[in-house]
Amino acid sequence: MELKKEVKRLAKEYGDTYRAVRRYLHQNPELSFKEHDTHDYIREQLLAIGISDIQTVANTGLLATIKGGLIGGTLLLRADMDALPIQEENKTPYASKNEGIMHACGHDVHMSSLLLSAKVLYSIRKGIKGTIKLLFQPGEEVYPGGASLIVKEKAYEKLKNTPHIGQHVMPDLPVGKVGFKSGAFMASMDGISIQIMGKGGHGAMPEDTVDPILIASHVIVAAQQVVSRMSSPKTPTVLSFGKVMGMGATNIIPNEVLIEGTFRTFDGEWRKMALEKLTKLVKSITEGMGAECTVRINHGYPHLVNDEALTEQTKAAAIAYLGKENVMDLDVWMAAEDFAYYSRLHPSCFYVLGVANKGQGIDSGLHTPTFDVDESAIEIGGGLMAWSAIEILDRSMG
Repeated sequence: MELKKEVKRLAKEYGDTYRAVRRYLHQNPELSFKEHDTHDYIREQLLAIGISDIQTVANTGLLATIKGGLIGGTLLLRADMDALPIQEENKTPYASKNEGIMHACGHDVHMSSLLLSAKVLYSIRKGIKGTIKLLFQPGEEVYPGGASLIVKEKAYEKLKNTPHIGQHVMPDLPVGKVGFKSGAFMASMDGISIQIMGKGGHGAMPEDTVDPILIASHVIVAAQQVVSRMSSPKTPTVLSFGKVMGMGATNIIPNEVLIEGTFRTFDGEWRKMALEKLTKLVKSITEGMGAECTVRINHGYPHLVNDEALTEQTKAAAIAYLGKENVMDLDVWMAAEDFAYYSRLHPSCFYVLGVANKGQGIDSGLHTPTFDVDESAIEIGGGLMAWSAIEILDRSMG
């Protein structure tokens, strides 16, 4: 109990420092696998804390170590580092300085929270059982995902059966609250690219063309059968097309149309089967209407599974730290996360951190140009990760 009070006290004491860190990171975002300055900045912050056991992983990531003063196991805390290709529209003093790049998914909060955790844990390391690994991971937002590279690193391969904990900001939850779900939590993700090659011509003479615009329309509508008629209603499945490009005009039918989208689900076997069915369906429609097509599947992240025992432990730690009224049970989330790669190899818990404050107008969604957070979430998230690490390591040693 005294240790918990000390964690809370230190998290509050250092809160302003890491709020400033978050603002620096927010002003200086870098795209996936290009986080070179971010890497150097995080390294400087870790060294300033007193942490010197730091390794570079996946070119722009970092794996640091805090050794407790008591014998115990090992646990890993993870934050992602990359920003998105979005032009920020917020007019805050800490708005992005980098044209067309923005921390619109809260990775600046994830990093600053983990640094706050590191500061707290290092300050009380003599009373901690075991070892805590701090992973700052690049490239979460794009294929192949930084996690898929991290798990191949020699430094990482040494972590056998090490519990992993990660958190993600959630604008659907008010600041002060966190949410958990054990078992399958986040969906797999595959990118779909369909190129339809027809025969262009004058819009007034369609009989002389093979209209790829019309064919693309049929493909988009028919493809939804994969979800509505081929999948079990018991398996959450989403097929969405977000990009259609046909470079024609009001009176010009183009030669080609490009369709791009995403497929998400929670069942590996169904995932494979659905993509095969989709490919066959697209080809049959296209060929039946006199055109040709190329279907490319960009296989992305697997679905994320939270270890039930570790999730219950982390949830219990959250209740002890924040109070039962501030810990929520969640449903599945159709978003995808490369944290899923860790969950395939180690007991893992990925939970969400509330960051909304509607009274202050902070309620924009993830991946939007007006996304922002109530910065008190940094103190909450950083303190909670530190406390969870201590609790889980302590219990693992009986």
